[in-house]
Amino acid sequence: MTAPEHIQVADKRVILGLSGGVDSAVAAILLQQSGADVHALHMTNWEDDDGYCTAADDLQDARNVCGQLGIPLHNVNFSKQYRDQVFEYFLDEYRAGRTPNPDVLCNREIKFGVFRDYARRLGGELLATGHYARSGVVDGHGALFKGADPGKDQSYFLHAVDATALAESVFPLGHMQKAEVRRVARDSGLTIHDKKDSTGICFIGERPFREFLSTYLPANPGDMRTPGGEKIGTHQGLMYYTLGQRQGLGIGGRNDRGEEPWYVVGKNLDDNVLVVAQGEHEWLFSDRLIGTAVSWIGAAPAGLATGLHCSAKVRYRQADQRCHATTLADGTVEVRFEQRQKAVAPGQFVVFYDENRCLGGAVIDQIG
Repeated sequence: MTAPEHIQVADKRVILGLSGGVDSAVAAILLQQSGADVHALHMTNWEDDDGYCTAADDLQDARNVCGQLGIPLHNVNFSKQYRDQVFEYFLDEYRAGRTPNPDVLCNREIKFGVFRDYARRLGGELLATGHYARSGVVDGHGALFKGADPGKDQSYFLHAVDATALAESVFPLGHMQKAEVRRVARDSGLTIHDKKDSTGICFIGERPFREFLSTYLPANPGDMRTPGGEKIGTHQGLMYYTLGQRQGLGIGGRNDRGEEPWYVVGKNLDDNVLVVAQGEHEWLFSDRLIGTAVSWIGAAPAGLATGLHCSAKVRYRQADQRCHATTLADGTVEVRFEQRQKAVAPGQFVVFYDENRCLGGAVIDQIG
């Protein structure tokens, strides 16, 4: 694998996405230490005042960080673009019975899309974020690599960012462990050094997922049946469940069954049936998938027509899985895994790697 050329930040104006959290604040410190002219840009992407959104607190934390570090802070509202380009996709996927990952689209459309355009208006030469990943230039094109901390690597969520944007982007935390980031924040006297990391999807926050989704999509209860057709219970709406799910099914402890846990193993959208089974049922596993909306970082890897041997993840933080990827005549990609995969969910992303380099990915459409 060709060694990447590092993107230099010294004496360049770098527009940093500053969320108000620890990661982006430490990224600001590292950029300053590298000689960059750092400007912070805080985004508001969701503004429902429902008691769960922390946007106001995050903005105040961003102001405090910039005050401590002596860097300018700009604030911009992308909530309309977020609803149009990310949230509507999120709802459409759930309507179709799939399990989307809106963070991938948010990175491509917002953080490295409209945010990048706005950064240029501020005179930005480079864009920076607090992601745990690494960027570089290989053979004149932007490239993406895993972060050094395997427990925090976020290249999975960045795989759909195009090579042009990556060539103008830096990730100062890419070489660091999370514990080291916390230490830098504490040693630098940042008031947010012990701020809790944000988790989950930004617009849902800490609220129950089912409660949130039901405000946008009406519930449609139906039968919960085994692969053999036996009715086991009633589901609250196919959108609330994902393949492999075992919590929240409400069918545990049946006297006529063993103690093995129940899993969601399929969805029948035509008949509004949720298919469930006990234990490690064969329907939980697959060794093949078809991916659509394929997105390669730069040119498609050589060998796809006849089959590319690489590794892939079908969910965030999954260990790399050896596979064979082939481009089909309709532009989709067929992926065959060396080992069967558990609970591969349509709507999620399969992301491809060559060792530490992220090659791109696709939306999981069919499994088999």
